[in-house]
Amino acid sequence: MSSNPVAETVASLMPRAKEELTELVAFRSVADFDQFPRSESEGAARWVADALAAEGFQDVALLDTPDGTQSVYGYLPGPEGAKTVLLYAHYDVQPPLDEAGWTTPPFELTERDGRWYGRGAADCKGGVVMHLLALRALKANGGVPVHVKVIAEGSEEQGTGGLERYAEAHPDLLEADTIVIGDAGNFRVGLPTVTSTLRGMTLVRVRIDTLAGNLHSGQFGGAAPDALAALIRVLDSLRAEDGSTTVDGLTGDSAWEGLQYDEERFRQDAKVLDGVGLIGSGTVADRIWARPAVTVLGIDCPPVVGATPSVQASARALISLRVPPGVDAAEATKLLQAHLEAHTPWGARVSTEQIGQGQAFRADTTSPAYQAMADAMAVAYPGQQMQYAGQGGSIPLCNTLAALYPHAEILLIGLSEPKAQIHAVNESVSPEELERLSVAEALFLRNYAAG
Repeated sequence: MSSNPVAETVASLMPRAKEELTELVAFRSVADFDQFPRSESEGAARWVADALAAEGFQDVALLDTPDGTQSVYGYLPGPEGAKTVLLYAHYDVQPPLDEAGWTTPPFELTERDGRWYGRGAADCKGGVVMHLLALRALKANGGVPVHVKVIAEGSEEQGTGGLERYAEAHPDLLEADTIVIGDAGNFRVGLPTVTSTLRGMTLVRVRIDTLAGNLHSGQFGGAAPDALAALIRVLDSLRAEDGSTTVDGLTGDSAWEGLQYDEERFRQDAKVLDGVGLIGSGTVADRIWARPAVTVLGIDCPPVVGATPSVQASARALISLRVPPGVDAAEATKLLQAHLEAHTPWGARVSTEQIGQGQAFRADTTSPAYQAMADAMAVAYPGQQMQYAGQGGSIPLCNTLAALYPHAEILLIGLSEPKAQIHAVNESVSPEELERLSVAEALFLRNYAAG
């Protein structure tokens, strides 16, 4: 880290940052209250609200959003006539999956091999801490030169749209000149990156029914229509022989122009087993940033342990479809549902239900805010220039904010680089990245104010 007062201040604050991230990770704040207590999410929301209040934020509030969760808002006034910047992160997290698969407990921040492990450490509780570090560094070095709004979402991982609906109903609340979304990540550790595109997404639940009830496979198997077999055929229809996504009517041949993803590096980042090929066609960047991608997230069927010799009467699956910029997520949802219905065999009864959706996003990288961020990152990452990359994931709020505030510039940065393994077991954050990105954000706010 190059020597400058902001960087020195952030470095001195890192022990405190670790303590705070430890406290925040300890909340099991999964916004699925069938699996995790609501009190855990509410506790995390209060933690964020208290942290904002302690930093002098005004109008700190727990916003009850329409999906039954809480987002945290605060406003820190800057100099008269200054620009307004909105800083976003989310405090809700993905479930830990198989807790036995974690080397250390998922909700206990643990340092190992130079990284801090814990669910949400990178995605996105670390983003909350990053914003706090940047603001503290500025306050210690002449003050915060812009008006700052902070919003910490409580249900981003669930895709249930609570904050989007709240923002639409209260359009003045989050209005800003520039919005920094702290929920993306560098292309790799040490390479400063802004995310210029996000794929949109839709979640669809499909159910197939064939019988009034399960039947003995010896007595009826061979003629009785098996709902699980029908579902398997439907799911298989969503991929071509090479693994490319094939949803009837959905184009899948777009190309990515920009930073490319070396195939061997991708194999390492994704931990692809030796001898197993990648799926799809085109470059890796084409496949993960510019083209649709279907994933079967789960199937309801009997587990192997305890299974009986039965023909299954019904089966369900949850399907995720990621769509690139230029594809309307609502239209993609209709195409996916129509495909599932058209490819259901044997006249089986099929029903589909959309349970989540978010539009794709493309940033205007020619805006002044991007130059201010490029200059900041060049200082925070000596010898490196800011890169532009896509991200295969979705942040539905981006499009809501872009629609509400068409004049606003939107930048996406964050801590979710490949080694972070977000959404997987053993999620972690690089403390060096947390430090450097906090410096970059602080310098960005200073540069942007002066621009």
